[in-house]
Amino acid sequence: MAAVKEQKRVFSGIQPSGVLHIGNYLGAIKQFVKLQYTHNAIFCVVDEHAITVPQKPQELRRNTLNTAMLYLASGIDPKEAIIFVQSQVPAHTELAWILNTITPLGELERMTQFKDKVQSQAKEAGVFAGLLNYPTLMAADILLYRTDAVPIGDDQKQHIELARSLAERFNNHFGNTFSMPEPLIEEDTARIMSLQDPTKKMSKSDDNTKSYIHLLDTPDDIRLKIKSAVTDSGKEIVYDRKKRPAISNLISIYRGYTKMTFKEIEDQYKEKTYADFKNDLAEVIIGELAPLQKRFQELSADKTGFEHILRDGARRAKSIADTTLQDVKQKMGFFI
Repeated sequence: MAAVKEQKRVFSGIQPSGVLHIGNYLGAIKQFVKLQYTHNAIFCVVDEHAITVPQKPQELRRNTLNTAMLYLASGIDPKEAIIFVQSQVPAHTELAWILNTITPLGELERMTQFKDKVQSQAKEAGVFAGLLNYPTLMAADILLYRTDAVPIGDDQKQHIELARSLAERFNNHFGNTFSMPEPLIEEDTARIMSLQDPTKKMSKSDDNTKSYIHLLDTPDDIRLKIKSAVTDSGKEIVYDRKKRPAISNLISIYRGYTKMTFKEIEDQYKEKTYADFKNDLAEVIIGELAPLQKRFQELSADKTGFEHILRDGARRAKSIADTTLQDVKQKMGFFI
């Protein structure tokens, strides 16, 4: 008998800024797959967030569709969850504008990711308003569905705090409208780090392609990337994020795919070398990604059926989003 779902709603999204990597899977998508069976789940490809940095139109479209296909290939079921592309539901940007009018400028300027990205973008094409305002769009994404919980990486907690702040501000001023979203964080795999620099989060935009493993990488590529992953001085395979961040990152990946505890992994490799551990880790990843990659190829071959899933998801999401937006506009005094 299928489990009875809670009435609580979860919402989350991933930017289509490139092919997803194992950090995206272990830190987010794996959690999405579990939550769809216990909650009313909505998962979005946030393409409007992606354009806060310059995008080539053909690449944006391809990355958007590939990200959605990887959702499905990873095990997200359109019969259990709503899967859609953000830009197909106009209420996201309309609510974002409304929330912008009650968002203090200082709160946006203090966002950690804004400060980090300003430094990199200023050197290139300059800084645009969308980069400053995208946390408000993220808040709109969440609040639009009266979301109760948001599965995120630990670097996104500040964004949930902003969404809660805006929900409280709106509710206090215009009447109870939005739920107060709570973050859901998988502590052990919330932040998978770069294979080449364990002080940096794994990123698909990293210039060094050996720093991440794409979900669609070939077995040979995976073996090469794991083999070349940096390790700490010493030989012991033990988990200690502070003293031994490099090997600890690899152990976290191993744990994420095998469900073994850190102690079980340490015991299994007590008498073995880094090379032994890396060889086994590569094969674990290859084995776990094989069915995902096969399903991705099947979806790629049936574009009509796949696009129908996205359009149906957008229709279902729009029904919920438009109801919330109408409530918001009515309470604010708009003519509707």
